[in-house]
Amino acid sequence: MFATLTNLSVQLVNRYLPSPFVFSVVLTFIAFIAGIVLTGQSPLALAHHWGNGLWSLHSFAMQMALILVTGYAFANAPIFQKLLDKLASKVHRPITAIVVVTLVAMIGCLLNWGFGLVIGAVFAKALAKRVRGVDYPLLVASAYSGFLVWHGGLSGSVPLTLSTGGETLAKLSGGTLSDVVPISTTIFSSYNLIIAGLILLIVPILNALMHPKNPTLVNPELIKDKPLILPPNDTPAQKLDDSRLMMILLMMLAMGYFAVEFSKSMNFGLNIVIGLFLFIGLLAHGTLERYYRAVNDGISGITGIVLLFPFYGGIMGVVTGANADGISIGTQVTNFFLNHASSDTFPILAFLSAGVVNVFVPSGGGQFAVQGPIMMPAGLALGVKPEVTAMAIAWGDAWTNMIQPFWALPLLGIAGLDARAIMGYCLMVLIASGLIIAGGFYFLV
Repeated sequence: MFATLTNLSVQLVNRYLPSPFVFSVVLTFIAFIAGIVLTGQSPLALAHHWGNGLWSLHSFAMQMALILVTGYAFANAPIFQKLLDKLASKVHRPITAIVVVTLVAMIGCLLNWGFGLVIGAVFAKALAKRVRGVDYPLLVASAYSGFLVWHGGLSGSVPLTLSTGGETLAKLSGGTLSDVVPISTTIFSSYNLIIAGLILLIVPILNALMHPKNPTLVNPELIKDKPLILPPNDTPAQKLDDSRLMMILLMMLAMGYFAVEFSKSMNFGLNIVIGLFLFIGLLAHGTLERYYRAVNDGISGITGIVLLFPFYGGIMGVVTGANADGISIGTQVTNFFLNHASSDTFPILAFLSAGVVNVFVPSGGGQFAVQGPIMMPAGLALGVKPEVTAMAIAWGDAWTNMIQPFWALPLLGIAGLDARAIMGYCLMVLIASGLIIAGGFYFLV
């Protein structure tokens, strides 16, 4: 029965899910029509919201591109390749490979979501080289399923926003919060730890159970080691290009920067993670020229990021664009769930509404800006603690990433697959994890 459901899910996705680019355009038109119906705005007004939104994710798109290429170069450094191959050599069975890559990706995402995405993808490729008979699309899907837990981890943007306090938090929470909310009541709360723990336990088993009897093996070209070809080192310019002294001086500069940053706090924001990938990768490759060529090999993987992120920015513009009365699609979706809420069901409905909004606004911080000012006061009026409401929104944001290819783009770029190859398996993870998270918010808070 389970194998039949998995096969049906994979077939449905392969048959009906468009490419990520077309999917983003379809979502654009759905949001556009919803804006006319739900907010009463004119097509011209919504087109203006869309156009303004097109350019709203440029800096974030650059961060994602850097995550991919620096992660790719880091993973392809000879010393790191040897380490991954050594770890992968300990795994011999396809089922074990699926479980291990899921756990590695989940633990990585609990520490930092950018790190988890990259380490999951590169470890999946290392396992594909070593483990015979493993289904490569499921292996990559398992790596992506690790992303499910990121918003309940140490880099979750919603709990970190709560932990900063101040005017920004007061604005995002609709005036319900301004003082610092410690992470002991969000990330390290008992219900959050139990939800994350159950996902860590159940999802790897679920992924293993989905392994098909007739696996799709990896294309050897996707995991083929690319030899580094350097020009002859026989001119002053080429000697400078391949100089280790230049690398050492640059590393000293970087070490000074990180020393100052870490003396202030040990908050591993996205820029810090990118910087660590960049300079550790540079150190692993040994010279500037070798590192440059390794990054160049990974550039083709950022096509989806460069092309799609403006369109998702446009969708966010449509969903968050309000009419003269301050009503937007995001507020209407949120209010729909609020109208059916009680003190017992509110956390679940907050979670589900966040899951719906996340399909169109796949950004934790952006989504909280849409829902926080409405959901937080409403939850408080029903007797629900603000930190519980915030974590319900956070988990809803993470949950529907399993059917939203937006965040899979960096991972897919490294793995060399398209979204259709993995989303059938991710749909099954979506269903199972949805039951776990909703159950957690109903029975544990």
